[in-house]
Amino acid sequence: MRVLVTGGLGFLGINLLKRLAEEKNDIVCLDHFGSSDSRNFRLAQEMGVRIVKHDINNPLKIKGSTEQIYHMASRASPADYQLHPVETAMTGSLGTANMLQLAREKSARILFTSTSEVYGDPKEFPQKELYWGNVNPIGIRSCYDESKRFGEALMMAFHRQYGVDIKIVRIFNSYGPGMRIDDGRVISNFINQAIRDKPINVYGNGSQTRSFCYAEDTIEGIHTMMNIESFIGPVNIGNPEEIKILDLAKMVIEISKSKSKIVFKPLPFDDPAKRIPSIETARQRLNWQPRISLREGLMRTVEHYRRMFDESK
Repeated sequence: MRVLVTGGLGFLGINLLKRLAEEKNDIVCLDHFGSSDSRNFRLAQEMGVRIVKHDINNPLKIKGSTEQIYHMASRASPADYQLHPVETAMTGSLGTANMLQLAREKSARILFTSTSEVYGDPKEFPQKELYWGNVNPIGIRSCYDESKRFGEALMMAFHRQYGVDIKIVRIFNSYGPGMRIDDGRVISNFINQAIRDKPINVYGNGSQTRSFCYAEDTIEGIHTMMNIESFIGPVNIGNPEEIKILDLAKMVIEISKSKSKIVFKPLPFDDPAKRIPSIETARQRLNWQPRISLREGLMRTVEHYRRMFDESK
């Protein structure tokens, strides 16, 4: 099968490429190299993936057939997308429109990786797919949040008007191998600080909660959704195991055997106080749920970061 993956050199993208390569698919990866890791480029080459440098905000023509499109392109780290707000907003909107047009031309199934950020700072716990969210449309995170919300709307519009075969998944916080050293998300920040015995920065008092899904589990959910019939979503893909950020910092220190001390910093604007998915839809419709515990996943990720750190010396 010929499969196109946008953002395939990103964190989740490279993990998806591994899964697709195991099935001996003919894989084309689109990436503009703006937020990818050079290690992921080498890994994709070793897997025999055809890599095309392309910004999906520009229209694309591809020769031959394409059966499936995984549309994963977007800066996903808050630190990253807040530095590139226009590009981020356009990728979720114009870039998604371009990929939908390609899917229409190729009669391909397209899966859109949306995000838990569509729920904003939620007032419903856990977040179910029917919840419409509580999003600040002009806040510093809106370039990402609102572009993903619009991307979902655009997916549905192409489905309703043109009959495009679509899938929508809402990914909650994920982590694991494939993340850049300077990724900027909370787990990568904590691990980077811990393995260097640097102070670990916790924002606010650390009582805000998140749930974290190991990349292998996240990809299995995405892959299952793409290949199931008669269900377009949206569906939450995440781990319902909730943890306070302060407790996460302590766990990273323990696992990495770090000498780091915790330092409290001012809470960023628009930072959600609580985020936890309901995955009942995924359990019922996809027969999916995460299998790797947070502790086990963190142990694997710490070792991955240690290797990257040693290589960078």
